[in-house]
Amino acid sequence: MNTSEKRVLQKSKLKENLIAWCFVLPFLIFFLGFLLYPILKGINLSLYDATLGGSMTFTGIKNYIKIFQDKGFWQALFNTLYFVVISTPAIVLFGFVFAMFINSKLKGTTFIRVCLFSPYVLSMSVVTGLWVFIFQPYTGLVTQITGRFGIGEMFWLNTKWLVWLAVLITTVWWTVGFNMILFLAGLQDIPADIYEAAGIDGASSGQVLFSITIPMLKDTIALVIMLQTIASFKLFGQTYLMAGGGPGTHTRTIVHYIYETGFTNRKMGSAAAMSFVFFIVVFAITMLQNKILGKKK
Repeated sequence: MNTSEKRVLQKSKLKENLIAWCFVLPFLIFFLGFLLYPILKGINLSLYDATLGGSMTFTGIKNYIKIFQDKGFWQALFNTLYFVVISTPAIVLFGFVFAMFINSKLKGTTFIRVCLFSPYVLSMSVVTGLWVFIFQPYTGLVTQITGRFGIGEMFWLNTKWLVWLAVLITTVWWTVGFNMILFLAGLQDIPADIYEAAGIDGASSGQVLFSITIPMLKDTIALVIMLQTIASFKLFGQTYLMAGGGPGTHTRTIVHYIYETGFTNRKMGSAAAMSFVFFIVVFAITMLQNKILGKKK
């Protein structure tokens, strides 16, 4: 290769690199300005006694020490973990069942798929407003239905065990369509030849489900569980708008508590420290979950 050919090749590579950077640069600017910088700023803020719009005094790890002595923080974290435990299996299971039904290609499944996914595009305020109307006492839809069976008034949003059930039902109705689509994509990637061979060998529907479908959906199942776990940890809107964190503080989640600490009580340093601790908890659980599910491949 002569000198002129090398120059042409170098110019071509330089042009390709410049084009690549033109595509990458907008995202990189967004990532640095709106994701990485706020994270680093939040970690730095957690080391200060800072108020919203007020002065900042360096206190080191004092905010983190206060967290471990704050009963409200641990109760909020427990409430969040409780919701993760009850919501993740339910939403994943319903998503899988609905995906299996849609994948059966019966008549009307296209319409049902649209109906199941449609709630996911609604805003939080619309979803909670609808379900607050459904669960309200005396005139709510649920009250009307239970009244038909002779069941007395049930104050769904003011009773400890009922309010979590109401939040769970709302969340399942709102988000199950997204998980259904992920499962449906995984089901449609399974070759039809495998099912045909299983049918020829006389495999029952249960054997097909547990020996073919579920094993070949392991990667999809792991992805859905991980995404749903993270989403459940971020619970805020449903409990805040439906019950205000009540009755009492029974449904006050960690995100709700951080919001109250930072924007209601104006303790931005403490809120930043709580956010960082919360990030560590979610990250650790996600990594543990990924390790456990990865061993099953």
